Amino acid sequence: MFSGPIPSCLGNLTLAMKEEKSFVDDPWYIRYTMEDLSILIDSRVYPHSYMVEEIEFTTKSMSYTYGGDILEYMSGIDLSCNKLTGQIPPELGNLSEIHSLNSSHNNLIGVIPSSFSKLKQIESLDLSYNNLTGRIPIQLVELNSLEVFSVAHNNLSGSIPEPKAQFGTFDERSYEGNPLLCGPPLQNNCSKTDSPSIVPPTTDDEGEGSFMDTYVFCVSFLVSYVIVLLGIFVVLYINPYWRQAWFSFIESCITTCRYSIVGNFLELYIFRRCA
Repeated sequence: MFSGPIPSCLGNLTLAMKEEKSFVDDPWYIRYTMEDLSILIDSRVYPHSYMVEEIEFTTKSMSYTYGGDILEYMSGIDLSCNKLTGQIPPELGNLSEIHSLNSSHNNLIGVIPSSFSKLKQIESLDLSYNNLTGRIPIQLVELNSLEVFSVAHNNLSGSIPEPKAQFGTFDERSYEGNPLLCGPPLQNNCSKTDSPSIVPPTTDDEGEGSFMDTYVFCVSFLVSYVIVLLGIFVVLYINPYWRQAWFSFIESCITTCRYSIVGNFLELYIFRRCA
């Protein structure tokens, strides 16, 4: 079982078939197996060397045994079920001839590289059961050969790319286990806050309307204030009892304020004399 980051040099692998002649006319396929790491590549070798009749290969979420001439048209990388860490190297997007890429069941972090949109021949892309974050790149909708796609059980967020082309064929099982993902085919609808809010520009008419609202408020306040004062004066003029009570209240307030001021001055004077 392997650990550590995925080497970025994997993006330099040449998986396309070569036309030049070699020591033999027919291509043989070598499967380099290092425990759980399996890389299937096309190679031309000497006679009686690494002749493979059948191989077992995992693709499209299924394990199959292949043999014969079909091996000539297969290319894939299986990194699943290891303890790989770190981010997915964007250089893997250079494997334009690859048909299957499986890095599921690891501890990979970071975002899904948008460079995967260059995997024009990819038929199966499995990134499930990792710790990937961020959004699913919308550029992946350009993968017209993609038949199996899974990012299940990660920490992805945001809206799922528009369900068009091949992305219209994937069901919710491809995205399950990501509680922050939203949009079809999931039941979790995207909120309005998921898209950037657009503040409409303020027009001249709206500015004039705001000024008019302020003007109306000020006029209404002044009119109300004058009406209240006139109401008080009318009541005091008509009712002698309330008029007498009002003047007594005013006189009491004036007397209280006067004694308070005089008392404070006396205390201050005495304090200064004693000091």
